Amino acid sequence: MSSLIRPAASLLLFFTVLTGAVYPAVVTAVSQVVFPSQANGSLLPAKAGGGFAGSKLIGQAFAEPGYFWSRPSATAPYAYNGGASTGSNLGPTNPALAEAIKGRVEALRKADPSNEAPVPVDLVTTSGSGLDPEISPAAAYYQVHRVALARGVPEAQMRAIVDTHVEGRTFGILGEPHVNVLQLNLDLDAAAPRSATGGASNGGDVAAHR
Repeated sequence: MSSLIRPAASLLLFFTVLTGAVYPAVVTAVSQVVFPSQANGSLLPAKAGGGFAGSKLIGQAFAEPGYFWSRPSATAPYAYNGGASTGSNLGPTNPALAEAIKGRVEALRKADPSNEAPVPVDLVTTSGSGLDPEISPAAAYYQVHRVALARGVPEAQMRAIVDTHVEGRTFGILGEPHVNVLQLNLDLDAAAPRSATGGASNGGDVAAHR
Protein backbone atom coordinates (compact mmCIF):
# COMPACT_ATOMS: atom_id res chain seq x y z
CA MET A 1 0.00 0.00 0.00
CA SER A 2 2.81 2.40 0.88
CA SER A 3 4.40 1.81 -2.53
CA LEU A 4 1.20 3.13 -4.12
CA ILE A 5 0.53 6.01 -1.72
CA ARG A 6 4.06 7.46 -1.83
CA PRO A 7 4.19 8.21 -5.60
CA ALA A 8 0.57 9.40 -5.58
CA ALA A 9 1.27 11.82 -2.71
CA SER A 10 4.48 12.99 -4.39
CA LEU A 11 2.65 13.70 -7.65
CA LEU A 12 -0.11 15.51 -5.78
CA LEU A 13 2.44 17.70 -4.00
CA PHE A 14 4.42 18.33 -7.21
CA PHE A 15 1.42 19.41 -9.27
CA THR A 16 0.00 21.43 -6.39
CA VAL A 17 3.20 23.47 -6.26
CA LEU A 18 3.51 23.61 -10.05
CA THR A 19 -0.06 24.67 -10.88
CA GLY A 20 -0.89 26.44 -7.63
CA ALA A 21 2.28 28.47 -7.15
CA VAL A 22 4.86 28.28 -9.94
CA TYR A 23 2.50 28.69 -12.91
CA PRO A 24 0.52 31.62 -11.41
CA ALA A 25 3.77 33.32 -10.38
CA VAL A 26 5.25 33.00 -13.89
CA VAL A 27 2.07 34.21 -15.59
CA THR A 28 1.81 37.15 -13.17
CA ALA A 29 5.45 38.12 -13.71
CA VAL A 30 5.20 37.90 -17.49
CA SER A 31 1.96 39.90 -17.58
CA GLN A 32 3.44 42.63 -15.37
CA VAL A 33 6.35 42.99 -17.80
CA VAL A 34 4.54 42.57 -21.13
CA PHE A 35 1.05 43.93 -20.33
CA PRO A 36 1.36 45.96 -17.09
CA SER A 37 -1.68 48.17 -17.69
CA GLN A 38 -4.02 45.31 -18.56
CA ALA A 39 -2.66 43.14 -15.73
CA ASN A 40 -3.52 45.87 -13.22
CA GLY A 41 -7.09 46.46 -14.38
CA SER A 42 -6.56 48.96 -17.22
CA LEU A 43 -6.80 51.81 -14.71
CA LEU A 44 -6.87 55.39 -15.98
CA PRO A 45 -5.05 58.06 -13.94
CA ALA A 46 -7.08 61.04 -12.78
CA LYS A 47 -6.17 64.31 -14.46
CA ALA A 48 -6.13 66.13 -11.14
CA GLY A 49 -5.47 65.16 -7.55
CA GLY A 50 -3.56 61.99 -8.34
CA GLY A 51 -4.87 58.46 -8.00
CA PHE A 52 -7.08 56.76 -10.55
CA ALA A 53 -10.35 57.83 -12.15
CA GLY A 54 -11.44 54.27 -12.85
CA SER A 55 -10.95 51.39 -15.24
CA LYS A 56 -11.38 51.80 -18.98
CA LEU A 57 -13.11 48.39 -18.94
CA ILE A 58 -16.02 49.33 -16.64
CA GLY A 59 -18.54 52.07 -17.29
CA GLN A 60 -19.32 54.87 -14.87
CA ALA A 61 -22.41 56.95 -14.20
CA PHE A 62 -22.23 60.54 -15.45
CA ALA A 63 -25.28 62.73 -14.84
CA GLU A 64 -24.15 66.35 -15.24
CA PRO A 65 -24.88 68.05 -18.59
CA GLY A 66 -21.21 68.98 -19.00
CA TYR A 67 -20.18 65.35 -19.40
CA PHE A 68 -20.88 62.68 -21.98
CA TRP A 69 -23.23 60.10 -20.53
CA SER A 70 -22.59 56.38 -20.54
CA ARG A 71 -24.86 53.60 -21.68
CA PRO A 72 -27.48 52.78 -18.99
CA SER A 73 -26.63 50.05 -16.50
CA ALA A 74 -28.98 47.48 -14.94
CA THR A 75 -26.58 46.18 -12.30
CA ALA A 76 -27.71 46.24 -8.67
CA PRO A 77 -27.65 47.61 -6.06
CA TYR A 78 -26.00 50.49 -7.95
CA ALA A 79 -25.12 51.21 -11.58
CA TYR A 80 -21.96 49.71 -13.12
CA ASN A 81 -21.46 47.36 -10.19
CA GLY A 82 -18.42 45.29 -11.16
CA GLY A 83 -19.38 42.61 -8.66
CA ALA A 84 -22.85 42.05 -10.15
CA SER A 85 -22.51 42.08 -13.92
CA THR A 86 -25.93 41.61 -15.49
CA GLY A 87 -28.40 42.94 -18.03
CA SER A 88 -32.03 43.83 -17.43
CA ASN A 89 -33.24 40.50 -18.86
CA LEU A 90 -36.27 42.32 -20.29
CA GLY A 91 -37.50 41.00 -23.62
CA PRO A 92 -38.45 43.31 -26.52
CA THR A 93 -42.17 42.78 -25.87
CA ASN A 94 -41.95 43.48 -22.13
CA PRO A 95 -43.89 46.66 -21.20
CA ALA A 96 -41.29 47.41 -18.52
CA LEU A 97 -38.61 47.74 -21.20
CA ALA A 98 -40.76 50.13 -23.22
CA GLU A 99 -41.40 52.25 -20.12
CA ALA A 100 -37.70 52.31 -19.23
CA ILE A 101 -36.73 53.38 -22.73
CA LYS A 102 -39.43 56.05 -22.78
CA GLY A 103 -38.15 57.49 -19.51
CA ARG A 104 -34.57 57.57 -20.74
CA VAL A 105 -35.56 59.27 -23.99
CA GLU A 106 -37.49 61.89 -22.04
CA ALA A 107 -34.48 62.52 -19.78
CA LEU A 108 -32.23 63.03 -22.79
CA ARG A 109 -34.75 65.38 -24.43
CA LYS A 110 -35.13 67.35 -21.20
CA ALA A 111 -31.36 67.72 -20.86
CA ASP A 112 -31.08 69.09 -24.41
CA PRO A 113 -34.51 70.39 -25.55
CA SER A 114 -33.27 71.90 -28.82
CA ASN A 115 -31.76 68.61 -30.01
CA GLU A 116 -34.33 67.00 -32.31
CA ALA A 117 -32.05 64.28 -33.69
CA PRO A 118 -33.11 60.64 -33.21
CA VAL A 119 -31.81 59.24 -29.93
CA PRO A 120 -29.23 56.47 -30.54
CA VAL A 121 -30.45 53.14 -29.21
CA ASP A 122 -27.42 52.50 -27.00
CA LEU A 123 -28.20 55.60 -24.92
CA VAL A 124 -31.56 54.18 -23.83
CA THR A 125 -30.91 50.42 -23.57
CA THR A 126 -28.61 48.52 -21.22
CA SER A 127 -25.88 46.16 -22.35
CA GLY A 128 -25.82 42.47 -21.51
CA SER A 129 -23.10 43.03 -18.91
CA GLY A 130 -24.43 46.28 -17.47
CA LEU A 131 -20.80 47.43 -17.37
CA ASP A 132 -20.30 48.63 -20.95
CA PRO A 133 -17.66 51.41 -20.84
CA GLU A 134 -18.24 52.46 -24.43
CA ILE A 135 -20.91 54.05 -26.58
CA SER A 136 -21.28 54.27 -30.33
CA PRO A 137 -19.88 57.31 -32.17
CA ALA A 138 -23.50 58.27 -32.95
CA ALA A 139 -24.30 58.31 -29.22
CA ALA A 140 -21.29 60.52 -28.53
CA TYR A 141 -22.05 62.97 -31.35
CA TYR A 142 -25.69 63.15 -30.22
CA GLN A 143 -24.46 64.62 -26.91
CA VAL A 144 -22.04 67.15 -28.41
CA HIS A 145 -24.51 70.06 -28.38
CA ARG A 146 -25.47 69.59 -24.72
CA VAL A 147 -21.88 69.22 -23.49
CA ALA A 148 -20.60 72.14 -25.56
CA LEU A 149 -23.38 74.36 -24.25
CA ALA A 150 -22.74 73.37 -20.63
CA ARG A 151 -19.01 74.04 -20.95
CA GLY A 152 -19.36 77.24 -22.93
CA VAL A 153 -17.21 76.11 -25.86
CA PRO A 154 -17.95 76.00 -29.62
CA GLU A 155 -19.77 72.91 -30.80
CA ALA A 156 -17.14 72.37 -33.49
CA GLN A 157 -14.44 72.19 -30.81
CA MET A 158 -16.44 69.62 -28.86
CA ARG A 159 -17.02 67.54 -31.99
CA ALA A 160 -13.29 67.61 -32.70
CA ILE A 161 -12.58 66.24 -29.21
CA VAL A 162 -15.00 63.38 -29.85
CA ASP A 163 -13.35 62.73 -33.23
CA THR A 164 -10.06 61.92 -31.52
CA HIS A 165 -11.76 59.30 -29.33
CA VAL A 166 -13.55 57.28 -31.99
CA GLU A 167 -11.89 53.86 -32.10
CA GLY A 168 -12.36 51.55 -35.06
CA ARG A 169 -13.08 47.83 -35.16
CA THR A 170 -10.57 45.56 -33.46
CA PHE A 171 -8.13 44.30 -36.11
CA GLY A 172 -10.33 46.15 -38.58
CA ILE A 173 -13.03 43.45 -38.58
CA LEU A 174 -14.23 42.70 -35.03
CA GLY A 175 -16.93 44.68 -33.28
CA GLU A 176 -18.08 48.18 -34.18
CA PRO A 177 -16.53 51.66 -33.92
CA HIS A 178 -16.84 52.93 -30.35
CA VAL A 179 -15.98 55.70 -27.90
CA ASN A 180 -14.74 55.06 -24.36
CA VAL A 181 -16.77 57.45 -22.19
CA LEU A 182 -14.39 57.70 -19.24
CA GLN A 183 -11.39 58.43 -21.46
CA LEU A 184 -13.41 61.02 -23.35
CA ASN A 185 -14.56 62.78 -20.19
CA LEU A 186 -11.07 62.77 -18.70
CA ASP A 187 -9.63 64.44 -21.80
CA LEU A 188 -12.63 66.75 -21.88
CA ASP A 189 -11.75 68.09 -18.44
CA ALA A 190 -8.22 68.79 -19.65
CA ALA A 191 -9.19 70.33 -23.00
CA ALA A 192 -12.31 72.25 -21.97
CA PRO A 193 -12.48 72.52 -18.16
CA ARG A 194 -15.58 73.87 -16.51
CA SER A 195 -16.78 74.99 -13.12
CA ALA A 196 -19.43 73.17 -11.08
CA THR A 197 -21.95 75.82 -12.14
CA GLY A 198 -21.30 75.42 -15.85
CA GLY A 199 -19.26 77.26 -18.44
CA ALA A 200 -15.51 77.45 -18.85
CA SER A 201 -13.22 77.49 -15.82
CA ASN A 202 -9.62 77.03 -14.82
CA GLY A 203 -10.07 73.50 -13.56
CA GLY A 204 -12.19 70.39 -13.71
CA ASP A 205 -12.19 66.86 -12.49
CA VAL A 206 -14.24 63.85 -13.54
CA ALA A 207 -14.31 62.54 -9.97
CA ALA A 208 -15.84 65.79 -8.71
CA HIS A 209 -18.60 66.04 -11.31
CA ARG A 210 -19.87 62.46 -11.73
